Amino acid sequence: MKLNTASQVISLARKLEEDGAAFYESLAGQYVKVSEVLLGFSRENKKNIMRVERAYFGGITDALEGTFTFDIDPEEYTVKTSGIPDAGFPAAINTAIEMERKTALFYDRAAEQSKTLLADVPRAFITMGKLRDERCQKLEELRSSG
Repeated sequence: MKLNTASQVISLARKLEEDGAAFYESLAGQYVKVSEVLLGFSRENKKNIMRVERAYFGGITDALEGTFTFDIDPEEYTVKTSGIPDAGFPAAINTAIEMERKTALFYDRAAEQSKTLLADVPRAFITMGKLRDERCQKLEELRSSG
C-alpha cells in the first residue's frame, strides 16, 4: 500500500527511526567494542523522531493535509534486521549500511515530494538524509577497522 498523506509519511519516518534505534541497541549489546558509536546512533534516531514531528506539527494545517499527496511505497525502505547480530560483525554492519541508505533514500524522496507545499518538513527530511549519508561513512570505517 502506497502512502499518500503527510501523516502517513511522518508515521513511516517514525517507524524507520524506531526500528533503527532498536537495531543499533541490539548491535551495541552484541559488539561492545563499538557500542558507544552504535548507542549514539540509537540516541540520534530518537531525537530524529522529534525533529521530524516538530517540523510537521509546526507547519501542517488541516486544509493542507487534505490536499497534500505523497507517492511513497514503504516496502522500498524496509530492511530485515531481526537475527542480524548473530550473523557476525561484517554482516551486521552491512545491514546497518543498507538500512541507512534506504532511510536516506526515503528522506530524499519525501523531501522532494513535499518541497512545493511545505518549508520546514522538507528541510527536516533533507537534514535526516544528510545524517544518513554521514552514518554510512562512519559504518564503513567501523567495518574496515572491525
